[in-house]
Amino acid sequence: MAAAQAGDQRAYSRLLSDSVALIRAVARRQGVPVDTVDDVVQETLLTIHRVRHTFDPSRSYDAWLSAIASRRAIDALRSGGRRDRREVHDDFAFESHPDRDDASKHTERDQDAQRLRDAIKTLPPGQREAVEQLGLKERSLAEAAERTGRNTGALKVNLHRALKTLRDRLHGEP
Repeated sequence: MAAAQAGDQRAYSRLLSDSVALIRAVARRQGVPVDTVDDVVQETLLTIHRVRHTFDPSRSYDAWLSAIASRRAIDALRSGGRRDRREVHDDFAFESHPDRDDASKHTERDQDAQRLRDAIKTLPPGQREAVEQLGLKERSLAEAAERTGRNTGALKVNLHRALKTLRDRLHGEP
């Protein structure tokens, strides 16, 4: 490394080539997955290139290199941990979200819509009216109150009760 710091390009090239084995060993020792070891090697070599002027020739090059490689390995592990937390590897989720062109998706949606219509029909008249006016026809509270002759507070209460009843019925609760 001292020769490389003095400008000897051959020595620098040989130094980097000879460093790869130690970097790999440090990465594996840190627990870096096999498919990420090459990334750690590359990041470590780039770091060595950027900070080579900080190496003290009176000290051990292997210790200096190991410290840098260890830090890059930890960076790779942290990055992988963040990525694993964001990515979903859930077979159930994959299977429960069919493709756009899946005909069964349309059938299921139609069946769900029919179940909802049937459940709305069984609601008490005040609740059914609140759902129809505020939910299905998307009228404002003021418009729904004017059309039904009820006050807005009663409509809100009826809608809240209706939604709770529908949720319970559609999700299997009594």
